[in-house]
Amino acid sequence: MSALICEVEKGSPAYRAGIVPGDELISINGSAIRDVLDYKFYSYDKKLKVELKRKTVKIKKEEGEDLGLVFETYLMDKAKRCANNCIFCFVDQMPEGMRETLYFKDDDARMSFLLGNYISLTNLSEEDIDRMIRMHISPINVSVHATDPEVRRKMVRNKNAGECFDILKRFSEAGIKLNCQIVVCPGINDGEVLKNSISDLLSLGEEVESIAIVPVGITKYREKLYPLDPMTKENAKETLRIVDAFGEDCIEQRGERVVYAADEIYIKAELPLPEDEYYDSYPQLDNGVGLMTLMHEEFSAALKYTDIPEKIEGFTIATGVSVAPFIRKLIDELKEKCDNIESAEVYAIKNEFFGETIDVAGLVTGKDMINQLRDKKLSKRLLIPAVMLRQGETVFLDDISVADIERELGITVIPVENDGDALLTAILGNE
Repeated sequence: MSALICEVEKGSPAYRAGIVPGDELISINGSAIRDVLDYKFYSYDKKLKVELKRKTVKIKKEEGEDLGLVFETYLMDKAKRCANNCIFCFVDQMPEGMRETLYFKDDDARMSFLLGNYISLTNLSEEDIDRMIRMHISPINVSVHATDPEVRRKMVRNKNAGECFDILKRFSEAGIKLNCQIVVCPGINDGEVLKNSISDLLSLGEEVESIAIVPVGITKYREKLYPLDPMTKENAKETLRIVDAFGEDCIEQRGERVVYAADEIYIKAELPLPEDEYYDSYPQLDNGVGLMTLMHEEFSAALKYTDIPEKIEGFTIATGVSVAPFIRKLIDELKEKCDNIESAEVYAIKNEFFGETIDVAGLVTGKDMINQLRDKKLSKRLLIPAVMLRQGETVFLDDISVADIERELGITVIPVENDGDALLTAILGNE
């Protein structure tokens, strides 16, 4: 087995050793290289014996320095497809006809360690588990949902799903750090099931660094799928009571909260978001935990230390329904420091594409934005959350591009990262 080298970075240890594109990597220090984990783990040392198909070379480098090899794919092989059929899977709730990559479900432990993706553990063989423990792959992000084997099998619909807690226990005993996620589906894994799941995870000790509780997302495309109910105001309040009770216990025992609820649950409960200190080091931002509180902190700090001009050119902000009231409050804070803003409109874009039960900014489509802003009062500048766009590109989920928006509405679109300082910078028109 070998891995084809597509590129060698100029000046890198591999380049200096005479490795060239087209060479095939077989082993490092006698260990076979199957994928990116093997490559990173076995190439860490200062002295390496690199076996290629055409020759073997010896390399000296700094400890931890990358060899400088680029392979055909980041993982060096294909990503593992999800073997589950989760009753809440968002991919299953998407309409037909979207680009193919949106339908790919990955469940790859390597992606968890390297990119922060969440995995279900059902794809792991005994060999995989042993390798992760041997290499001390840490941290690992795990979609738990329920520690009760029967409940988890019902939710994930995989015969191996019930083994999740046993695997987590093995990882924690090996000192591997774990970040956990629980997607709450009302009537299935909330209430007492949620309490037991959180309790079980906390019993694993400080290796469980954080637990995020997030609400199930339900689109209008659920024909022939498992019947699910969205989280209601009362569901949300009860979930927050559970989360906060465990959080307070964790503060007493560990000095930090550990268990957190996503911002969306507070919005559904119609309760104010917690203050900055509630979120400790913000360990679960990728799950929408504390995003808005952190953004408010950043925006307020930027307001305090930025020279605000006497006059600000008009701007329009388009965002999701759930976050629009929050953005309006930030603009009100800005108006307290500058009362000469040409115009400042914040529009909440209803999600006609997926259904109005989906109200987060990251799932707003270009078509919905065009349709709902066409007859609105718009400034020359339209600020949108960058999370609406495919990472590294300028395309929405429905393949409408930023250029399409600009052409249809006759404005300039400015994508803004989810950062309060970045938002103020964009509003002021600064680079």
